Amino acid sequence: MKILHISDLHFGPPFLPRVGESLRRAAESVSPDVIVVSGDLTQRAKPEQFEQAAEFLRQLPDAPRVVVPGNHDVPLYRIVERFTDPHRHYQRIISKELNTVLRTDEAVIVGLDSTAPRSAISNGRLHPSKLDFCRRVFENAPPELSRIVVAHHHFAPAPDYLRDRAMPKAKRAIKLFGDLGVELILGGHLHRSYIGNTLDFYPAAGRDHGIVIVQSGTSTSRRGRGREREKNTFNEIDLSQHAIRVTHHIYDDDTGIFAPLSRHEFARGSGRLSTQTDAVGKHGSAEWEAEFSR
Repeated sequence: MKILHISDLHFGPPFLPRVGESLRRAAESVSPDVIVVSGDLTQRAKPEQFEQAAEFLRQLPDAPRVVVPGNHDVPLYRIVERFTDPHRHYQRIISKELNTVLRTDEAVIVGLDSTAPRSAISNGRLHPSKLDFCRRVFENAPPELSRIVVAHHHFAPAPDYLRDRAMPKAKRAIKLFGDLGVELILGGHLHRSYIGNTLDFYPAAGRDHGIVIVQSGTSTSRRGRGREREKNTFNEIDLSQHAIRVTHHIYDDDTGIFAPLSRHEFARGSGRLSTQTDAVGKHGSAEWEAEFSR
């Protein structure tokens, strides 16, 4: 099964049309079985921004998709709306459901709404009711299917100098996901990528071999941060019987296309996950890495 994972589109002033068109072409090339959009479709949760995002999603390959809202998909400055009906435009234009389930022949994917418009507009929350939703889905899922969770906010901070805090009570969620047999967590929010394992942050939580975490940077906006400042990225994920392979793509300003930057492979099955990472293409060169890290 192949997953196209994009995030943080930020339709509105930060959206970059040329990058969006390149992403559309790249999506056709990937030919995904499933498309995941991990939040922040808009910049300010305005109806016209949601309409633009919906039109963009309609142009992507015709594949089942999981879409979750991000903190920018609820109004920040429209205070009354944020407290009384924060997801009105998202639910009218994008999806009526905030917590979703996609079942395929190979996987069960649970999308969780991690926004908390009335209490934590930026860092998000996963309230117990949403964890209960997740528990009910996976407890009734066939054991042979892969189990994947999608949420906008991050369960682990990116290991870099910006020192972002993880979502509050993330360890509680990670422990539950491990108990439920979740193999893969997809998210966004940080505007830079991280591909690794929960054992990097929570050695005592989850199963012995941890859970693979795949964060996408901003796929189509100018709001990249850290080592992805002013960069745009997405992830291509292949699930086979024995491995989870993640190809991390970055937009190249010189060529106007997304190209692979690195590949990461995680073994599936019993025991601790083994990990292999390779740089690929011209982006794997020392010169590019020096420029990319500035």
